Amino acid sequence: MRTSVLLVFLLALGAQQTASDREAWNKPAEPFKVIGNIFYVGAEGVSAFLIRTDDGAILIDGGLPETAPHIAASIAKLGVDIREVQVLLNSHAHFDHGGGLAELKRLTGASLAVSGPDADRLEEGEPSMPAVRVDRRVSDGDTVQLGETTLTANVTPGHTKGCTTWTMTTQEAQRDYRVLFHCSTSVVDTLVGNTHYPDIVADYERTFARLREMKADVFLSNHPWFFRMAQKVEQTRAGGPNPFVDASELQRFNDRQEAQFRATLEKQR
Repeated sequence: MRTSVLLVFLLALGAQQTASDREAWNKPAEPFKVIGNIFYVGAEGVSAFLIRTDDGAILIDGGLPETAPHIAASIAKLGVDIREVQVLLNSHAHFDHGGGLAELKRLTGASLAVSGPDADRLEEGEPSMPAVRVDRRVSDGDTVQLGETTLTANVTPGHTKGCTTWTMTTQEAQRDYRVLFHCSTSVVDTLVGNTHYPDIVADYERTFARLREMKADVFLSNHPWFFRMAQKVEQTRAGGPNPFVDASELQRFNDRQEAQFRATLEKQR
């Protein structure tokens, strides 16, 4: 992803986005199969993933409030009735990932599972994130199961107190693949002297250490540029091995993010 676009992302979470920023993030993207039973149904700037099972579907993240209709349209393009979505999951309670959850919950009738530390923020809502009722508060290590698919909640705090990295296994061509939906480790809050989140630095430290111990054959995240989606889609069209399969990508990304975190921390100190 271009550096300028990434900079817009980092700044926008700390300030009100302009209309043009939001329009760029919310530009519709064509849905596609990532691997196994996992499909991309998000927009160009904010991700959403549909996981199909024999007993219905799971949807991870709701994008911006205005992204919900695009997600619903993408699900329909895949030939899936939106009412097949039985479970909604959230990576973290920021407006660009939780903003569309209320509308998607209304459209699907699905239950919403969110980490305990982020649930209150979603239920209270914000001017740019409509309030939504949370049906289940999950803790670190809890699982969500539908049909043959089980997702594990890995609470990786820092970006928010309840930032949740979801993991699962999918199958394709008689092979298992470990899939990781990375929450976020970007720094969008004050690290030094943060009275609202005094443990923020320690939480980031623990999260980076934990991610160093995790394994993933497929690395996905809640902004497409984090996992180089556009580039990989082009590679897919060209044929050959699935470009989303890269067991080294998680650690490369974690190294870059940790370096950025440490540089920001040093600057603030």
